[in-house]
Amino acid sequence: MITEPKKRDVVLVVDDSPETLRLLTDALDGAGMTVMVAMDGAAAMRIVDQITPDIILLDAVMPGMDGFETCARLKRDAGLSNVPVIFMTGLAETEHIVRGLEAGGVDYVTKPIVIEEMLARIRVHLANARLTQSARAALDVSGRFLLAVSGQGKVMWTTPQAQKLLSAALATDTDDRLLLPPAMQQWLEAAQRVKAGSKAPALAPFPNNDQLRLQYMGKLGPNEFLLRLAKDSSTETSAEFSSELGLTSREGEVLSWLSKGKTNRDIAQILGLSPRTVDKHLEQIYSKLGVENRTAAAAIAVNATHRKS
Repeated sequence: MITEPKKRDVVLVVDDSPETLRLLTDALDGAGMTVMVAMDGAAAMRIVDQITPDIILLDAVMPGMDGFETCARLKRDAGLSNVPVIFMTGLAETEHIVRGLEAGGVDYVTKPIVIEEMLARIRVHLANARLTQSARAALDVSGRFLLAVSGQGKVMWTTPQAQKLLSAALATDTDDRLLLPPAMQQWLEAAQRVKAGSKAPALAPFPNNDQLRLQYMGKLGPNEFLLRLAKDSSTETSAEFSSELGLTSREGEVLSWLSKGKTNRDIAQILGLSPRTVDKHLEQIYSKLGVENRTAAAAIAVNATHRKS
């Protein structure tokens, strides 16, 4: 049985010091990795336009575009957003370490570089990156359309299928990052303020797609929030209820969500109504359908749906 040769990890090393480049190239090549080198940020940008590395080792202090700016620019590219960046710096001050992490780095090492330590950190971050990529791919295959956004509404990562939907529904900011529109940013701010154990407020449809919705799933990090993207068919279903059962469009929406097992409070949040208004709509629905409770109304709604399918 012939086995395929193991794929070599590709490492991009960005440093303006020939001695550092030579040291790391020899060590990484000896560890079975493919090494690409760049002596400044501009050269690094040209390289990643052609090849996506598995990990990047980036000098923090370089003439021209420094490592912090280089990292920030690299992370604006969706194809590089998940590539781990390890900063190499002779600056051990906290402000520089924080600056590197804020720019998108996952780790840092101080110069002079200890090769054994560097290789250990590279292996850890490569393994973490593979796990993350595998998890997102698995979520995508299972139909989980997930994304993470910053507190300012910038999309940080998505599962592949979610990316396709979002690209058609969202605009980009000046950094070419997908950005939630103002109404959704306000919703995200409100969702962040909801206490643990409580339900985050529901979101109205996307401005240009009334069947696409976001659901707040929780906080992943200090400035990273997990959202779920869903295609909502309730608009079409509620229209069917309205025409077939003699209901208003709003009553059709209420009945549609009722048939999905939603409580009055859930329906109020989803439709942006007060619970009292939902109660009033349900009274009208019961009267028009000739039933006395939500169970009977839901049964009629389900039967109507089956007849259409």
